[in-house]
Amino acid sequence: MSFKITKLFPYIPRSSTNLITFRLIGKRNFSEAIAAQKANVQLSDSCVKRLKEICTDGSFLRVTVESGGCSGFMYKFDLDKTMNEDDLAFGTDKAKVVIDEVSLEYCEGATVDFHTELIRAGFRILANPKAELGCSCGSSFSIKLD
Repeated sequence: MSFKITKLFPYIPRSSTNLITFRLIGKRNFSEAIAAQKANVQLSDSCVKRLKEICTDGSFLRVTVESGGCSGFMYKFDLDKTMNEDDLAFGTDKAKVVIDEVSLEYCEGATVDFHTELIRAGFRILANPKAELGCSCGSSFSIKLD
């Protein structure tokens, strides 16, 4: 089965070949292929190191974006073991971050990081190209309007 790549996936750069063939096995495999193609969420070295320490039982870090916080949207980080139909995975099995398709629209192009300070340690999102303003604690943000 072939698709015109420029119509279905406008974010993939045009090349000399306009047709690409996908083997459709299921939505999850198709979504993972798209996520890998876009390579749009990065994991910092500290994030990978921490995930390898805490995700020894097959769990992964789930990142979601919810409305709330003092700037309009906020990041939520949870450990989870269940993949949903609309989830996209980034990283490896031992250091995996999962983001649902809706949340990805608000953090595409960002970096997931783990930081340690004197008073706290935790995961955070860095260099989010979709975020315009954030609060001083770094947990909420407002989106850029095009």
